[in-house]
Amino acid sequence: MSTVRRWLIAYAVTVAVFTLVDGVWIALVASGVYRAQLGPLLAEGFDVVAAVVFYLGYVAGLVHFGVQPLAPDVPLRRRALAGGLFGLFTYATWGLTALAVLRGFPAFVAITDIAWGLALGALVTTVATLVLRRVRVIGPDAAR
Repeated sequence: MSTVRRWLIAYAVTVAVFTLVDGVWIALVASGVYRAQLGPLLAEGFDVVAAVVFYLGYVAGLVHFGVQPLAPDVPLRRRALAGGLFGLFTYATWGLTALAVLRGFPAFVAITDIAWGLALGALVTTVATLVLRRVRVIGPDAAR
């Protein structure tokens, strides 16, 4: 299988896993936390284009730094750690910047988002990697 095809399959699997996991988080936790903590700062609806651009870019980062479909011998623990760190740093960028420049931005929201970024990155990387190993896109025998 070509490296481009392997990477694109990894990307598609990771998008699916990410969409499911983050969708559950948003529906069950984040929307309530944001409503309670941010109240009038929230827009009536969300900017779909901005959300899609973020998600597509974030998943590309998870695939590159966490899933690593072109590196067959990287242990799962190392991939999960890399995905978790990617999530931590990206979500911390948002949370800490908002805390630094927005009047009244709640520290609780920043901390919650940073923790979620870490968990999300590690979880999505782990699940996507396991799926990709199962279908032999990642692993020592993936090059065949």
